[in-house]
Amino acid sequence: MLNCCIPGTSPGAGWITNDPAFVNLSGDDYHLQSNSPCIDAGNNAYTNSITDLDGRPRVVNGTVDIGAYEFQGTNLEAFIVWLDQYGLPDDGSADYADSDGTGMNNWQKWIAGLNPTNVTSVLALQTLGVTTTNATITWQSVADVNYFIQRGSDLGAQPPFSTIQSNIIGQASVTSYIDTNAVGSGPFFYRVGVQQ
Repeated sequence: MLNCCIPGTSPGAGWITNDPAFVNLSGDDYHLQSNSPCIDAGNNAYTNSITDLDGRPRVVNGTVDIGAYEFQGTNLEAFIVWLDQYGLPDDGSADYADSDGTGMNNWQKWIAGLNPTNVTSVLALQTLGVTTTNATITWQSVADVNYFIQRGSDLGAQPPFSTIQSNIIGQASVTSYIDTNAVGSGPFFYRVGVQQ
């Protein structure tokens, strides 16, 4: 067996021998607490479903958890309230759905502070303003959401982008950032993301 949590045993490959920190073992609640050593300790190659037993995303933070339930973070209740606010089902079936056809699933829209029922509520770059000394990046934004800007000059490179600014506090409607280090003839490619 690989990537198991078996307390009190001799460790094997990927084994965790500490208490898995279930929410309530005596009450048969096998969800993981935020301090569980099983979080992000699984192996994605052995995952055969995109959802856990609750119907929620099976892989959160890039690596599957050990156990039947994926730790969804400490903000799951806030996400459920958000789903309810927009009349979306909160049983896990809407998490990966793209309710308005904008190319982002509802989980991503919640993280970005967007409205999942409004096609104009998107995280998108606007026209790039370029001068000989800098580039101004402007995007549709939400107040008090933190953003990061990445720049690349060769999309074939690995990685193609690197972060040039983080912790940009979003403004209502649009936010702009001036890249004063975009010197030379380019080309330059930009992308914006939500910082958690």
